[in-house]
Amino acid sequence: MDANPIHREDDIGAVGKILTERERKKGILIHALHAIQEENGYLPGDVLKTLSLKLNIPLADIYSVASFYKMFHFKPRGKKIVKVCFGTACYVRGAKQLLAILEERFHVKSGETTADRAMTLETVGCVGCCGLAPVSTIDDEVVGEIIGEKRIEQFVQAIKDGDTA
Repeated sequence: MDANPIHREDDIGAVGKILTERERKKGILIHALHAIQEENGYLPGDVLKTLSLKLNIPLADIYSVASFYKMFHFKPRGKKIVKVCFGTACYVRGAKQLLAILEERFHVKSGETTADRAMTLETVGCVGCCGLAPVSTIDDEVVGEIIGEKRIEQFVQAIKDGDTA
């Protein structure tokens, strides 16, 4: 058995004959989108047009694939990503009010990025920490029990400082 995990076209037999050149190019699309977003922080339209030409895939198809996945973004995002959980437990315990305070303090709406690109504010369906409701995240760090004026102020300061509260 060949120790090399990379297969030549004739190694994949009938599958290689079935796949068209276009299908092979579509197969690398997700990888290309990841690379573009990693380099730019988002998927710039002009770069996607170039990708469309290089892969000979209609731009509409590329946007269709990219917009299907929540991980891809078409606008620049902030250095920090703050997500407010809007799951039932968090919502009942004050997530809507927390979001309103964050929108006011950072002058953005949910789904927007601050003018200095320091922070992007988003909502999510559930973080999975219902016992700590209301919950938010700074990047991927979970911050729970953000209730009361003092705790909210600590959370706002943690976002500004880049710490977790």
